[in-house]
Amino acid sequence: MTDYTLHLELPSVAEYRHLRQIAGMTPRSEAAARAGLPASACAVVIRHEGRAVGMARVAGDALAYTLADVAVDPDHQGRGLGKRMMAALMERLQQIAPAEAFVSLIADGDAQHLYAKYGFRDPAPASIGMEQWIGRKDAE
Repeated sequence: MTDYTLHLELPSVAEYRHLRQIAGMTPRSEAAARAGLPASACAVVIRHEGRAVGMARVAGDALAYTLADVAVDPDHQGRGLGKRMMAALMERLQQIAPAEAFVSLIADGDAQHLYAKYGFRDPAPASIGMEQWIGRKDAE
C-alpha cells in the first residue's frame, strides 16, 4: 500500500470525470464538474505513481452534507482504497462539521457494507431516500 498516497484535495475536472466513467457511474459534463467541485466541503484523491486512481468528496454546508462520488479505478479495487478514503473523509468531517450536522448518502449495491463500517445506516422506516434528476428524463 505504500505506492498509494492519499491527498486531501479535489480531483481535477478531468480526473473526476474519468474516474466516474471507468467506475461505471453516471457521467457528468465538464461544465457541471467545473461548477460543482469547488463547492465541495472536503475531498480526497488517492494517487498511484502520480495518477488519480480513487476519489471521493462530500458536498454540503454546516447543516447537511452528502457523501458523493466515491470512485476507485477498477484496476485498483480490492486494495482497501475505498476504506482509506472513507476514513479520511469521516475524520475531516469530524473536524469541520458541527455536532448536529446531518450526513447522508445513496449506496449502490454492496457499497452499503462499506458505509455501514463508518456508522451509516438505513433510516427506514422513519425515512426513505428520494431523488430527482434535473433536466433528465429516465426511460425506466
